[in-house]
Amino acid sequence: MNINRLGLGCMGMNLRRNPEQSIATVHMALEKGITFLNTGNFYQAGESEMLLRQALKGIPRDKYFISVKFGVLFSPDGAMYGLDVNPFHIKAQLTYSLHRLGLEYIDLYQPARMDASIPVEDIIGELAELKKAGYIRNIGMTEIDGETLRRAHKVHPIHTVESEYSLIDRSAETEIIPVADELGINVLLFGALGHGLLNDRTLEGNASGVMRATMLAPENLPKNLPFVRALKNAADRKGVSLSQLMTAWVLTRCPDAMCLAGTTSPEHLQQNIDALNITLADPDMKEIEDIAESHTVYGNDMCRLSFDGGKPLFRG
Repeated sequence: MNINRLGLGCMGMNLRRNPEQSIATVHMALEKGITFLNTGNFYQAGESEMLLRQALKGIPRDKYFISVKFGVLFSPDGAMYGLDVNPFHIKAQLTYSLHRLGLEYIDLYQPARMDASIPVEDIIGELAELKKAGYIRNIGMTEIDGETLRRAHKVHPIHTVESEYSLIDRSAETEIIPVADELGINVLLFGALGHGLLNDRTLEGNASGVMRATMLAPENLPKNLPFVRALKNAADRKGVSLSQLMTAWVLTRCPDAMCLAGTTSPEHLQQNIDALNITLADPDMKEIEDIAESHTVYGNDMCRLSFDGGKPLFRG
């Protein structure tokens, strides 16, 4: 088992809903050897960072690696309405994150998305200046295309590229993963459970997705259940949960990548850790991928968007 292949996603952590459990999850991750902690300055309107500050109090700084995304804009009602990766504002966004985290530097800092109206060279150039000043240690990118990754890497070496990847979205295989491998950039994958669809709870009538995926909407979920049920049957034959099977599939399909386990529960974190011990042979992988090819997934998820002039442009 290579525990370094898992990172802890902290999107759901906040100070209002059972913060003690989230803190216990962070502590468990560190005790088990998971040192990569992934958050964003917009996660829970900054509360994810504030909770991490509490969880990491008294823990030596060299015992964890914090990744922070920035730029997504939310309104008071919780709706995402835009993106701000304007180079002039990046220093301020970083300042607020450092304050909420109670840190002097961030290990990996990255824009949450790209804005088509802003040259990536300008964004990376500003991040390079902040790295030179010692406020960040490494520069990352999130949900971009191969050409943009190449352009960014020419300005300053990119440490990690973060990308959505699951059985129902393998688009990263066509550009991002090959380009990252060529340039020697680490790959961090999220969304292994299809943002809630590929989960045991879906068949129990408790479907929920952090990204408000339309795959889980009332008009789409019933049509997607046969697909989920077929995968659940495959998981049962392996003696594992569906979520563990999907995590193991991602880890097997992308042997050089790290996979994010987004959870606020020690129990669920342990299930992800146990998935590291699942061996999927070629027949297992073929069975899973045959199931995917024989079913249509209805709807999409909120990650499939881009920005121009700070405004979201949804795509299928």
